[in-house]
Amino acid sequence: MTFEEFFSPAIAPYAMLVLVAFAPSEIWRVLAVFVARGLNETSEFVIWVRAVATALLTGVVATTVLLPSGSLAQLPLWTRLIAMGIGLAAYLLLRRSVLAAILFGVAAIISAAYYYGV
Repeated sequence: MTFEEFFSPAIAPYAMLVLVAFAPSEIWRVLAVFVARGLNETSEFVIWVRAVATALLTGVVATTVLLPSGSLAQLPLWTRLIAMGIGLAAYLLLRRSVLAAILFGVAAIISAAYYYGV
């Protein structure tokens, strides 16, 4: 693959997304892993950080469900709310796994989009 093919106009938006959005935040995530190694999981600071992270994720999910943009806005509100409920149920049933909640919620949204032809 030549340099011109790699940075073709079709790939340019994705390359910019990786360089501008993913890479800078990933540096901080890796650094956080090294810093967090020595912290006590039951300390008040770690509990507070976990609560803030959960609140931020909840805010992003609520904004995405209630004020969607793009193709997601074409799905009815009740469909998006059901998908959010499926994600919440997965979270509660699968030992409070945030990953399971996200995977099940996204799978429900993708299934609904496929059903509605969005």
